[in-house]
Amino acid sequence: MQLLETIKVDQGKPFFISFHNERFNSSQQALFGTQEKVDLSTIINPPDLNCYRCRVIYSKTIENIEFIPYQSRIFKTFQAVYDDEIKYNFKYLDRSAIQKLEQLKKEANDILIIKQGVITDTSIANVAFFDGEQWVTPVNPLLKGTTRERLLKEGKIKPEVIELKNTKKYSKMALMNAILGFKILEEFQIIGG
Repeated sequence: MQLLETIKVDQGKPFFISFHNERFNSSQQALFGTQEKVDLSTIINPPDLNCYRCRVIYSKTIENIEFIPYQSRIFKTFQAVYDDEIKYNFKYLDRSAIQKLEQLKKEANDILIIKQGVITDTSIANVAFFDGEQWVTPVNPLLKGTTRERLLKEGKIKPEVIELKNTKKYSKMALMNAILGFKILEEFQIIGG
């Protein structure tokens, strides 16, 4: 079983490395019983100062480190897809369950995964919605992403049960992950919701 840690690296420096270290070390301990703590910043050596997605592939040990140049994507339309059984509580390298759902996106830019009637995540990011006063994020995402955890800790987002049928009340949507940060979408459309 292989896991993945994706870290934004720009100007030769990894962003928010303490949150990645925490998830990396807690995942290794939970799944492999590893007690030794790793500081990923000591092993990440980017080839230059460009912006990269650094992918650390690991199991009980680090197996590979890749640097992929960052390419931006457009996010505006989301296809609602339903899967009441999907589990992705660790950041597994094997994303076949999510990739299977991605095949249902039709013309949309990405999917919005609905589990037992409530919103969880997109295929690549945690989500948040703005209700006019505050940003709320699903209380039970598929994966507790590092950016989501940081923003919760800072009090910038609040966990809430978000039902697909209630998304019309939100004026903005945001995607959040280690690479995107907190990307606010002023306009968004959920298809099939």
